[in-house]
Amino acid sequence: MPFTDHYLELDGCRTHYRRAGKGTPLVFLHGASGAPVVLPFMETLARRFDVIVPEHPGYGLSDEPEWLESIHDVAYFYLDFLDSLKLERAVIVGSSMGGWMALEMAVRNTSRIGSLVLVSPAGIAAPGAEAADIFLLSPEDTIRQLFFEQRYAEERLAIPLTPEAIDIALKNRHTTARLAWEPRLHDPQLPRWLHRIDVPVAIVWGKEDRILPVGIAHELKRLLPRAEVHLFERCGHLPQVEKADEFCDLVVRFACR
Repeated sequence: MPFTDHYLELDGCRTHYRRAGKGTPLVFLHGASGAPVVLPFMETLARRFDVIVPEHPGYGLSDEPEWLESIHDVAYFYLDFLDSLKLERAVIVGSSMGGWMALEMAVRNTSRIGSLVLVSPAGIAAPGAEAADIFLLSPEDTIRQLFFEQRYAEERLAIPLTPEAIDIALKNRHTTARLAWEPRLHDPQLPRWLHRIDVPVAIVWGKEDRILPVGIAHELKRLLPRAEVHLFERCGHLPQVEKADEFCDLVVRFACR
């Protein structure tokens, strides 16, 4: 079943999302680069789940609402999003900034969340594990640092850039700066509230992540002692791309217990 495009008017924000599959709802929250296309791992997961891929407020084809000032605003928005779609026991899969959003949602309200899969999430700082400054990297360097296997970077860099794609990339970058500029890519208040998360959590990381080093995974595990940690060898910041089959198998095993 192919993904179809939808729009939802919510909290004064016309929000674009794609949806495919059936079964337990799975909401994928993308990272700072957005979710411009349907990727193979999404299609694989749609064989087992009702997969919903929204573009965050301020990203892609979604509006940039006036109220958007912090990551906390996005967290409350997505709790409203789950309510609006009447999703029950949703699996929230968040990648990078999307993982940070998932954490911020879960410390507030898990009534519609069944489990969290946090894929190289931002959101916390860790001693000795300094995140890359994504605001200083060129677009090409950012893409190259996302991957361990550089063939994935070469494939992305070979895609011709249309004027529309350039405009969206600038929009995404602007919103990322609004949400994660200071302090860089984390919320100093978040660690004190992680104990409120009362659903199963899987932490997924590539051992060769050059954007958010794997040391952050160990700090997150310390803060969430009941969480599972899954580390992928020879893998960078996007396990769902570099290790797509293994990643999807992990999500199915974890979420379908």
